[in-house]
Amino acid sequence: MAELIYGKNIIKQRLMEDKKIHTLFLLKEQIDQEILALAKEKRVPIIFVNRKQMDDDANGGKHQGVMAKIDSYCYYELEEILVSIPEGKTPLLVMLDGVEDPHNLGAVLRTCDAAGVDGVLLGKHRSVSLNATVAKVSVGAIETVKVAEVTNLNQTIKQLKEKGFWICGSEMNAMDYRKADFTIPLVLVVGSEGFGISSLVKKNCDFVVSVPMQGKINSLNVSVATGVLLYEVLKQRFPV
Repeated sequence: MAELIYGKNIIKQRLMEDKKIHTLFLLKEQIDQEILALAKEKRVPIIFVNRKQMDDDANGGKHQGVMAKIDSYCYYELEEILVSIPEGKTPLLVMLDGVEDPHNLGAVLRTCDAAGVDGVLLGKHRSVSLNATVAKVSVGAIETVKVAEVTNLNQTIKQLKEKGFWICGSEMNAMDYRKADFTIPLVLVVGSEGFGISSLVKKNCDFVVSVPMQGKINSLNVSVATGVLLYEVLKQRFPV
């Protein structure tokens, strides 16, 4: 199956890395000369389209005058992610429970790439899938971070515990995240802004942490909270 992606950065990166593009679509009225030259160099088929057609195909997304047809994004199996973790590295996974906004997923993937996360686990139900919006927001991290789609988060947690992982949930009014030990093989579980992690997932966590709030707004965007927690993990694992 094919997938449409859009946005200059993600497509430019794909061209530069010689990743397969079936067709490149460029806006007639606003041709990006750099991307055009790259596409010609890589011998990628090019079609020039009008703004209405590209707007319709992007379905409201900010395409920046560039769109490409590629193979659909593939998911990894959990076991594939685990065996890909370098020997000697303390494993670090992120599990998203009920995150449905593609912008949040894209931002989380971008942070996971920066923080050296070994893989991201999504629930098959009540969760956003990999798509063009995720790709654009991730600025290429959708290509570098391994993502698995699992049928049952709680069963997956059980499997990971058997493999020596500790499960850390995140929600309001829990232990200050700076007091937790993140130097262990870790799965960081984050939930949606509206509902947080589910009660059963929380019950199956080994410990739960929260980010202290000093202001009047009582929650952070899920991608921001994930970034705060991941960089505490790095701080503890690689102290300066």
